[in-house]
Parts: sequence; C-alpha cells; structure tokens
Amino acid sequence: MSNSPTVKRRRLSAALRQLRVESGLTAAEVAKQLDWDPSKITRMERDEWKRPAPHDIRGLLDLYGVTDERRRDALLALARESRQRGWWADYQDVFRTSLPDFEAGSSMIRTYEAVVIPGLLQTADYMMAIFRGGQVLHETVFERHVQARLTRQEILRRQDPPTLVAVIDEAALLKMIGGRDVMRDQVRHLLELARQPNITIQVLPNSVGAHSALDGPFVILDFPSPDDPSLIHLATLTDSLWLETPEEIQRYTLTFSQAQASALPPGESVRYLSELHERLQQE
Repeated sequence: MSNSPTVKRRRLSAALRQLRVESGLTAAEVAKQLDWDPSKITRMERDEWKRPAPHDIRGLLDLYGVTDERRRDALLALARESRQRGWWADYQDVFRTSLPDFEAGSSMIRTYEAVVIPGLLQTADYMMAIFRGGQVLHETVFERHVQARLTRQEILRRQDPPTLVAVIDEAALLKMIGGRDVMRDQVRHLLELARQPNITIQVLPNSVGAHSALDGPFVILDFPSPDDPSLIHLATLTDSLWLETPEEIQRYTLTFSQAQASALPPGESVRYLSELHERLQQE
C-alpha cells in the first residue's frame, strides 16, 4: 500500500462517497442526520480536506450501516494515516501542488515536456538557471527551491522506485538554459539516468513536426492499487490542475502513447543524447 498520505486520503474520499451512494442517502440527508454543514460532506467526498478526523469517519460508518469490523478498521486506519506529514510538508512555501506526494505513492510516472527537462531529471545547476530566469523569486529563496526539487527526486533512488517514462521535445534539449556548460552537464545527467532500469527517456525530434502533445506538458500518475485510479497533472504559473475522470485519463494516455510513437526509441534517444553531449563538449 502506498506510503503517501495524499493518496490514502484520496482513497478514503472515494470509499466514503461510494458508501453514501450504497446507503441511498444524499449528501444533504447525511449532513442533517449528523448535524453537519452540507459543505463538509462535499469537501470530504471531493478530497478537499486536509486532516480527516477518525471520529467523523466513525459517525459516517455508523450512519451507513458498516458493521464489518475489518472494513471499519481499514477505513479508520486510512483516516489516521492520511493525517501524517510527509517530507513535502516542510516545503509548503515551495510546492503549490500535491504532486510530490502523489509521485511518492505512484508506481509509474509518464511525463511529456516541451521546453524544459522534466523536474525529476534536472540537475541542481539547471534548476537554479530556471528559477533565476523566471526573475520572480528573490535570490535568497532560490536554494530552498532547488533543495526541495532535489529531495523530490529521491523517489527515483529508493528501494522500490516508480517507473519513469519521459518524452522530451528536442526543443528542450537545444535551449541553452544556464549556458553551454550547464546544458552539457544536464545532458550527461540524462545519459546516466537512462541507464537505470526504472527510467526510460525518449527524445521527440523537431523533424516530426506536428504531433499529439502540442497542447503542452503533462504528467500521468499511475498507482499500485486498483483502488487508486490514475491522475493527470497539468501545471500553470500559479496553480495546478488535476484531471481524473475516465474520459480524461483515456485521452491523455492515448496522447502520451502517440507522442511516444513519434519520438525516437529509447536506444536511438540515448545515441542522440550522446552525440549532443559530444557537440557541447567540443563547442
């Protein structure tokens, strides 16, 4: 089972919503019987809460007629475990999204990037160049943002790392972020990562022209339990957008598969990166 509190809270929300539907009660009826504000039920079922209270869960289980002790214990355990703090809680001033927590609980991460290297694959110098290029942060906070992102990357080195499949547009590799030396080291880092059995990197060449992912970067997160449906993450300048309906998952999964098919195969992508690294060394 995932060690991510955010994944567990999402699972708990879905389970409570299903139990209410099975009981035949509306959210308004549940709120009235428990003397709660109706919006409380809505927030719980939409996973718009932060720290589930076990006594609230007990009240709902009683109301829904859940008497099986094993089922009750499992849901109460979810409530307690979803209240725990992960490492990312110490970087709440840095992360404006729950993406790091979902990444920590995932079994597979599929990402398409158009103009930058995916965050999980960036070097510290490349990160710093991005943050400085944005010119929206004070110099004193750059290092904290870099450290947070480096810590986020540790999921790829843990004992049971998720599988990471990254399709990177060639434009991101040719953009000299941080200058030639920074990009040379970044490309070398990609070559080293591509040797890891859980990481696949594919380059989508400019020569392909129009392709399925032209609308922009996205991340697909899959989880080890069938109780945790896949998620789509879209980043914006100020926030994050999460998509999770079956239709949205199918659309983005197909888009990623088509982008993969347009990209160079993994072996050819490694050769491309090797040749690019040589050119950056010589110039």
